[in-house]
Amino acid sequence: MVVESEGYHALIEYFTEHLSLFENAEANGCEETVEDVVTDMIATNLMTVFAQNPDLEADFRFKLMQEADAVMEDLNEVLAGAWSRCPTNEQVCFLEDYVGLVKNLFDSAISQSTR
Repeated sequence: MVVESEGYHALIEYFTEHLSLFENAEANGCEETVEDVVTDMIATNLMTVFAQNPDLEADFRFKLMQEADAVMEDLNEVLAGAWSRCPTNEQVCFLEDYVGLVKNLFDSAISQSTR
């Protein structure tokens, strides 16, 4: 659905083009890691998708949750070196934009499924 789409593959390419942003994550001294930030953003956006589409069937909601898990796994793999480090403000801004683009793919998938 989402992770197999051309749009998602384009987003992965976009992300890899900006990997240099994640070379300078701090090793310690913070309360929140890149993993924490990504997990929170994806969960928040998924809850927003569900709130915006209250009539989605349970099976479809479950499929969307599986897709969100796959996005998390992909980001974990791509950001392995920075995953447990403290994010910089620039990294958080990039992740907000990126996760917002992923949410747009979820919105598009829902739109296509209701046609």
